[in-house]
Amino acid sequence: MKNISNILNNFKHYSYLMTQLISRDFKRKYKRSVLGIVWSLLYPILMMTVMAVVFSHMFKFSVEGINYIPKYIFPIAKCLFVGINFILTLIPWLGLIILTKFGLGTYPADINMGYLLLPYIFICFLIFTIGVGLFLSCISVFLRDVFYIYGIVLTIWNYFTPVFYSITILPKSLQKIFVINPIYHYITSVREIVLYGSIPSILKLGLLALIAIASLLVGAIIFKKNQDKFIYYI
Repeated sequence: MKNISNILNNFKHYSYLMTQLISRDFKRKYKRSVLGIVWSLLYPILMMTVMAVVFSHMFKFSVEGINYIPKYIFPIAKCLFVGINFILTLIPWLGLIILTKFGLGTYPADINMGYLLLPYIFICFLIFTIGVGLFLSCISVFLRDVFYIYGIVLTIWNYFTPVFYSITILPKSLQKIFVINPIYHYITSVREIVLYGSIPSILKLGLLALIAIASLLVGAIIFKKNQDKFIYYI
């Protein structure tokens, strides 16, 4: 009770100073403004009016009650952007193979029937990426350190993924560890088609879809379960 009494006395004692500080902030904010403090009331009304018109007429969204754009749109949009950008980078590479018959490394490249499976592998990998994206976007809301940890983990993950080398150069014990890496299966499937001119087995192709679906389900469940809490941490 004594502490509360002291706080109340301080408010009373410094009431003039507090009034001046608040008055100064208002004057500074609305300096040279014709409407002045009226903007504090007018601005949110105008913003709500604009949003109602835009979302109900231009984008055909209902504004009855509370109906915001789904939160998962943002991480998925990022994944799709990266996916489209990746496809665009493949165009010159594919043109190089067609014109020069030269692929990656020392292996001669030639377009074969296995290339028809590349879109399937890409779609599976994109779904896998979306699942990871949903998971990371959710976790990063509650744990901001993810932004820094992600870069380190991604670098390590890149070196432990046989993109520029084959795991056959590694000891057998390490090869078993590499198989645990989900991206390993996507990379090796592409390598089989592009480098070696062979077609991945049905079992491996099925595994790619299974990994993708599992990633998407886990990411979607975690995201949906926690999305209503985002507002408290943003």
